[in-house]
Amino acid sequence: MTTETALQKINQLTDRLNFLNFQYYNQSISEISDFDFDQLLKELEILESQFPQFKRDDSPSQRVGGSIAKNFETVIHRFPMLSLGNTYSEDEIKDFDERVKKALPNEPIAYTCEQKFDGVAISITYKNGILSRAVTRGDGQKGDDVTANVKTIKKIPLQIFAENVPKEFEVRGEIYLSLSEFEKLNKEKAEMGEALMANPRNTASGTLKMQDSGMVAKRNLDCYVYSFLCEENIFPTHISALESLKNWGFPVSQTYQKCESIEEIFSYIQNWSSKRHDLPLFTDGVVIKVNDFKQQNELGMTAKSPRWAIAYKYPSEKVFTLLKSVSYQVGRTGAITPVANLEPVQLGGTTVKRASLHNANEIERLDLRLNDYVKVEKGGEIIPKISGVDLERRASGAEKIGFISHCPECGTLLVRKEGEAQHYCSNEKDCPPQIKGRLEHFIHRKAMNIDSLGEGKIEVLFENGLVKKPSDLYILSYEKLIGLEKSILDIESGTEKKVSFREKTVNNLLEAIEKSKENPFKNVLFALGIRFVGATVAEKLAHYFTNIDALIQADEATLLQVPDIGERIVNSLKEYFSQAENLQMIEDLKAAGLKLYSDNEPIISESQKLEGLSFVVSGVFEKFSREEITAKIIANGGRILSGVSAKLNYLLAGQNMGPAKMEKAEKLGVKLLSEEELLKMLE
Repeated sequence: MTTETALQKINQLTDRLNFLNFQYYNQSISEISDFDFDQLLKELEILESQFPQFKRDDSPSQRVGGSIAKNFETVIHRFPMLSLGNTYSEDEIKDFDERVKKALPNEPIAYTCEQKFDGVAISITYKNGILSRAVTRGDGQKGDDVTANVKTIKKIPLQIFAENVPKEFEVRGEIYLSLSEFEKLNKEKAEMGEALMANPRNTASGTLKMQDSGMVAKRNLDCYVYSFLCEENIFPTHISALESLKNWGFPVSQTYQKCESIEEIFSYIQNWSSKRHDLPLFTDGVVIKVNDFKQQNELGMTAKSPRWAIAYKYPSEKVFTLLKSVSYQVGRTGAITPVANLEPVQLGGTTVKRASLHNANEIERLDLRLNDYVKVEKGGEIIPKISGVDLERRASGAEKIGFISHCPECGTLLVRKEGEAQHYCSNEKDCPPQIKGRLEHFIHRKAMNIDSLGEGKIEVLFENGLVKKPSDLYILSYEKLIGLEKSILDIESGTEKKVSFREKTVNNLLEAIEKSKENPFKNVLFALGIRFVGATVAEKLAHYFTNIDALIQADEATLLQVPDIGERIVNSLKEYFSQAENLQMIEDLKAAGLKLYSDNEPIISESQKLEGLSFVVSGVFEKFSREEITAKIIANGGRILSGVSAKLNYLLAGQNMGPAKMEKAEKLGVKLLSEEELLKMLE
């Protein structure tokens, strides 16, 4: 294919896929099947990999992410992102209304009322109809450039399909993780024995600042746009701007309403006080804005906030209920989590029976006693938390709750590492919840994906002495499994369910175990459950070392050469591979036929000419692919970093390198290096 043909085809596919996205997400029209869409996207991705110089800023391939940012560039906001004044009082809303009317005498005043979404504020700039930059709120004057991550959010248009769009404009909105996606994420973490996320807002914020946009794409963030800014005055009112943004393809929540009196404002607040629980995300209040843009300009701003808007905050949801007992859960890593068992109570539309107490410090802070009446809150939290105690209702002589000293499952003395709040059971080999937790992690869909083996079946196999470590799964047989059964108590519902190994169940399970042998090395490495080695880290290690033996034998210096691998991960790897039982299990997994190797060519050391030097590789090169030139640097002792910083030695600059990296390198005094100059260093 000629370069001219490739450019034409890439432009056609980019425009076609962007339009199909617009139709699907904003017009609810599916012109083609998901399969056909994916095939077109795959065709585009292949062409972009062959002709990277033609990849457009609005390419839909960026929806799946893939770029790595070690540091985020700081950007000054063209229009400052000021905060709103908050109130919990209807009287203060009346005062706000009176101030507006006093400043605009003899003028009719209309307001727009909107839900105040509990997410992460974002500013997105479009130039010539193309998304050019996305910046976090930061301190209001400047924020972080997170463009690559924001482009992974499917409902945010990369290209505007509308006429009479300003040459340059800015939209503002709230990026959020929906309640359903948050619950799904926490369910996965619970299955893998990992600490749960506290609330959707913090999770969205942390996700938006991830260095790997591919990981951001997998989190399925969402967005609502609520503001339009432009040098041109093209809209008379805030509501007319919102309606146009929706027509242009932006996700606009239909919870806004025009209110022409203070009574209508209060009616809106009252109406949404309960209705807001039906939304896909948390809201913590109502934003009240003067609707007319001309009036907004006349009212102006203070140093901190606009005079034409105010936020009414709903009071945090809380109830009091009886603390019946405290139980202790043992995680896959041995971490002990105390859980408050409560008299069931309704809160935020759900029945709450249990609440996490996090650790011993939290129990001590609350000074909890048995049969206390405790204050349970949700607010922005999905996981209920205990925030206080009703001391007036405490019985005299109530028994103080002290943290346990021994593991509730195996009786081992608990340990608490210096500087950590968590207590741990150190009995990794024989503590039942830790063993079962590691098995559940091993079969997880992101690991070995043995979906026919759920939690109940793991318990049955463990209690019958058939499985104690992951490699035991691969010596199971029909004769060992047929006829096994047990009644399992569901803690949440309090009901029992029977787990039975009948013929169909056994055959499906053995088939799924056999199929799991096809999983790539990165999945097997993640499935081992090495502390701090998540799916992304496992993928980087598998790509770098290509087989488990090379990884086991690697020294600390070699491990630190792997991009984004730090001392904490290195220490965890060395500790894991120093234990004889872990090495034996790896040998057993090899014998079972699991892929403890990858198809990548191993990186063979050539010299140490680049030892102690760090590089960032960017752009397209004449003699090498990016992967080849990266391998060349590592083979000669150099270290690859993900982003430009003051500690970087060289930015290896190819053709079509992004201008942001070059600007940052020049600003920090990092030396630019050409492909030819690198090869001269290696002569």
